[in-house]
Amino acid sequence: MPADRPLLGIFLMLGFCALAPLGDAIAKLLGETVPLIQLLIVRFAVQAVMLLPLVWTTDRPLRMPRRILRLTIVRTVLQIFGIGAMFTSLRFLPLADALAIAFVMPFIMLLLGRFVLDEEVGIRRLSACAVGFIGTLLVIQPSFAAVGAPALLPLVVAVTFAFFMLVTRQIAKETDPIALQAVSGLIATGILIFLLVAGRVADVPGFSFIMPTLSEGMLLAAIGVLGTGAHLLMTWSLRFAPSATLAPMQYLEIPIATVIGWLIFRDLPNGLAALGIAITIGAGLYVVFRERALARQRQV
Repeated sequence: MPADRPLLGIFLMLGFCALAPLGDAIAKLLGETVPLIQLLIVRFAVQAVMLLPLVWTTDRPLRMPRRILRLTIVRTVLQIFGIGAMFTSLRFLPLADALAIAFVMPFIMLLLGRFVLDEEVGIRRLSACAVGFIGTLLVIQPSFAAVGAPALLPLVVAVTFAFFMLVTRQIAKETDPIALQAVSGLIATGILIFLLVAGRVADVPGFSFIMPTLSEGMLLAAIGVLGTGAHLLMTWSLRFAPSATLAPMQYLEIPIATVIGWLIFRDLPNGLAALGIAITIGAGLYVVFRERALARQRQV
């Protein structure tokens, strides 16, 4: 196990916070011309192509026990659904708004831990969840008034990835993260190609595959590279710094997404949405620091 190097861990997490919203921005750019199913196939196929050689050259095991494989398939389906919902939401919402709404996920995970896993969650953290939800509603309100039901899609993303993280917790200690992502890329690509073929046979609208232009092809590849690279940076950051140090930094995704959204799309959150984003970030940081304080108390 490598020794803690907090500055390196922070630097790697900063890379994640930059790459993740940049990949979402490219998906938003391509969402007008490229079918969603094609975006997802390329996203996961590039993940598999990038990670399989790394798995083979480092002698990481690809074989999984049956229970772990079943959970990996469930995890992969949740990841497909979550990324698909996010890519769809970006067709309607500004980048920063969609990401800020999706950041209700830590609160959902806390509630799932309390009511599903029977974990102890105190009144302070439950109150922070309530405040965070209020902030999220402030972000949703102007978007819902403008585009209707699609403004709720980032909530679908948050719920989906909360369950994704719960499943990941069940298998994290028994799998290598790079091998897990390589296998997930293969499984997801297979599932999506099957859905594409089935959708085309049944003549389902939206299940099509276009021949991209050179620029679209490069951007499609970039989505896969950025998504895979972001995940690897997050994984590696946790090797060099504790999660309690890195968790607050994930909220930097929101201001970075705001800057990217303004530079590419000239989108900025309105006053009500900006207030909601600030409340959500504040409540989320409170939950993070409260978790860290409780962890220290348990160690003592």
